[in-house]
Amino acid sequence: MADFTSDFWSIYIALLTILGIVGCTILLWVQSKAKIVLNDGEEAKTTGHTWDEDLSELNNPMPRWWMWMFVITIVFGVVYLVLYPGLGAFKGQLGWASTGAYEAELKKADADFGPIFAKYQQQDLKAVAADPQAHAIGERLFLTYCAQCHGSDARGNKGFPNLTDKDWLYGGEPDVIKATIMNGRAGNMPPMAAAVGGDKDVEAVAHYVLSLSGSTADPIKASFGKEKFAACAACHGPEGKGNPAMGAPNLTDKTWLYGGSAETIMETIRKGRTNTMPAFNDFLGEGKVHLLAAYVWSLSNTTSDQK
Repeated sequence: MADFTSDFWSIYIALLTILGIVGCTILLWVQSKAKIVLNDGEEAKTTGHTWDEDLSELNNPMPRWWMWMFVITIVFGVVYLVLYPGLGAFKGQLGWASTGAYEAELKKADADFGPIFAKYQQQDLKAVAADPQAHAIGERLFLTYCAQCHGSDARGNKGFPNLTDKDWLYGGEPDVIKATIMNGRAGNMPPMAAAVGGDKDVEAVAHYVLSLSGSTADPIKASFGKEKFAACAACHGPEGKGNPAMGAPNLTDKTWLYGGSAETIMETIRKGRTNTMPAFNDFLGEGKVHLLAAYVWSLSNTTSDQK
């Protein structure tokens, strides 16, 4: 109801609701009293409707028990609308709000589970990752808040990185992963078509990039693209090995965020790429982020790595 931009819509909805209840009450009253009367003043025994030759509709009002069910429903609706929000912007006598209920649930959850999160927050991330209970909690957090982008198996999708390998744009150390979840990341590669030259140069650079990872590439185009790649070296390095400080990917492996075909690489060079991971610190709090980071780190590290 807080989304109303003027009082008109609040009044409009309240009037519709009230008129609907009043209309139902009048209809119920009329139908409970209505009877068919013949021209001579005598009450008809049937409505005159007949089916299957001998099946007639009697001229009787609604059964009392049925009528009282409607009356109880109407009374319940009136009482509910007085106590709870439902008439436009009117908040009800009890002042109940879904946001208030949600905040109360959060406070109760913090009181119940806060000590658990606090306990693990004091521990090293690798130690937390090795704890079975912490791992289970982290997995549930991941499935709730991260699986929408990275997938329930954490293997990612086009534009969303695979978290089960050891290829990390900003580094895969536990503290770095935690910082990524807490603060988010904003990756941006600008369009580079003008910097490398025309369309033929873009294609040549794309084949050179493919050659860096040993992928199938045209050797002649790759040789021309090597010189033009200098425009990309500021971020990806002269050898194309990337720069974790900037989030610039390593181009010498075969891990591709958007795909490793020549067409996709040319599209990336021409149009650039923009990708954002939201920050979760304010939403989850550091205690939950700590457990979540430990779980994510464990996805690409074996038990022996955790020792």
